[in-house]
Amino acid sequence: MKDYKTIIIEAKNHVISVWLNRPEVHNAMNALMIEELTDAYSSFNNDQTRAIVLRGKGRSFCAGADLNYMKGIASFGKEENREDSLKLARLFQHIYTCPFPTIAMVHGSAYGGANGLLAACDIVLAEENTTFAFSEVKLGIAPATIAPFVIKRIGEFGAKELMITGKRFKSREALSWKLINKSVADNELETELNRLLLEIKRNGPKAVRAAKKLVHSIIGYETDNMLEYTARIIAELRASEEGQEGMASFLEKRKPNWQSDE
Repeated sequence: MKDYKTIIIEAKNHVISVWLNRPEVHNAMNALMIEELTDAYSSFNNDQTRAIVLRGKGRSFCAGADLNYMKGIASFGKEENREDSLKLARLFQHIYTCPFPTIAMVHGSAYGGANGLLAACDIVLAEENTTFAFSEVKLGIAPATIAPFVIKRIGEFGAKELMITGKRFKSREALSWKLINKSVADNELETELNRLLLEIKRNGPKAVRAAKKLVHSIIGYETDNMLEYTARIIAELRASEEGQEGMASFLEKRKPNWQSDE
């Protein structure tokens, strides 16, 4: 397996585990992690593979965007933001179109773009005490690049509530929105994964991949058309006065100017 700096790839019993490996920052995504995840998911092509499992080292699945990464993009112009956003959108696309069953193992926290990672997977298992949030609106921007994948998973009106409020919620509520497939006790996540992998391995490998492709074909695969649109939306919001204020207030640990004490 190829060596990476921000992720670890392990293969065992025809199952590939993709570990987010920045535990010191709760696996927050930066430009290098996005690049390495994209490279990894675009290279999985061994017909003996039965499933790809995405998980995080340390205390969290993924805390969204890395602080230093955010400092960098806060100074980007609109075109730089567009190019950066397209890279993230393409990562989600590679996960979504992976020919093998994809499973996300979520624990600790899943904020912002982390929800794009899990929503692009076929099946999501989460520890019951995991905290989720579509926190982009708190920064004066919108969860644009993850939106096509999240909306496919949970629908229009669930996405509206979660994305408009930016509220934090636990796995039980995530399950009610169908953002995840199953909530399990914090010490039972591996056991549940093994049960799921056993079920998958009982099936014909080619039939499983064909079934996944069949679903994509029947529902109408339209996310390709959304990549440019969502990248443009987030670029405009990041470069806007409100987006700049939101990110600046977050980095400076103060309230944004639209919040009052009332």
